[in-house]
Amino acid sequence: MAFSAAERETYGLMPGDILLNEGQENLMMVGRSALYDGAPGEFCFQNTLIRFRPGPAVVPEFAQAVFVWWRANAVFAGIAEKTSISHLGGSRFGALLFPLIPIAAQRRIVDVIDSLTELERRIEASIAKNRAVQAGIRENFLAKLAWDCPLPEALSGPIRNGFSPVESVRWTGVQMLGLGCLTPLGFAPLQLKNAPPSISSSHSAALSDGDVLMSRANTRELVGLVGVYQDVGTPCIYPDLMMRLRPSSRCSAQFLAMALMSDRARRTIRSMAQGTSESMVKISAGAVRDLRIPLPDLKDQEHLLSTLDSVTQQLAKESAEFDKLRGLKQGLMDDLLPGRGAVSAVAS
Repeated sequence: MAFSAAERETYGLMPGDILLNEGQENLMMVGRSALYDGAPGEFCFQNTLIRFRPGPAVVPEFAQAVFVWWRANAVFAGIAEKTSISHLGGSRFGALLFPLIPIAAQRRIVDVIDSLTELERRIEASIAKNRAVQAGIRENFLAKLAWDCPLPEALSGPIRNGFSPVESVRWTGVQMLGLGCLTPLGFAPLQLKNAPPSISSSHSAALSDGDVLMSRANTRELVGLVGVYQDVGTPCIYPDLMMRLRPSSRCSAQFLAMALMSDRARRTIRSMAQGTSESMVKISAGAVRDLRIPLPDLKDQEHLLSTLDSVTQQLAKESAEFDKLRGLKQGLMDDLLPGRGAVSAVAS
């Protein structure tokens, strides 16, 4: 973008400036922030961002920690103007009251948060390393197999799309999965809704442990994500944005999911997706039926799964440790950051 000398004076960034998202489609992403640590005046910002420049009474890292806490606790969401794009707005942001505590206390809080953040980064790096090891073992094993088995031969019945009734506002004893339950790492019960009273546990879309689910509508990058359903504690159905594949006795559910999430299968699935917008493409059950997969005997399937088991267990341990640490960090931020005698922040 072309900035005049006067505009560079006004919109140029200085080390310690904090930039916040002014508008987002996702309400909870409004106010997502980053601390600028580049050279003075090397970059400018434009009107999709809000700049906060701390005054001498505010440590920049402390201010950003406050903004992170505000976003996580829906402070920004609560004041944003809600249209098709949610806007934070400079005047609404400027009207918030900032916890302006003594600068020495700000630095102590930043030191505590930084130490926990460093631990988070170490665990994240270890998780990333182990995931790379896991993927390498999986891809090397699958590359040696013949991909010549039609997918239906590995299943005990037809591929079926799900069912999406209107969500109930009250508990009915049956739940519905949301599309977000299928992640790049597999199944996770992240989005559960109440099914209406008319849906019983014997519904045709009711799930059983070991059912393999695939997203049939999503972005081109995420369409075709696969996960093995695990009991969520109550009867559950899956939505029409997913399809269900029930493995036969010849095929382990975990092996089938692994094959379908391999690099080779993902490339094929993405290529069959249809749609004019990259934000939403679809695959059909008919197209998925044409997929071919490797199908070694059960002994070889179990050999691969057992080979991966130690890495999988380590990943689960590290993920649990990471979640615990993140919860501890959030708890500390909850204790440390809410305004004690809050006053308006001093910013230039």
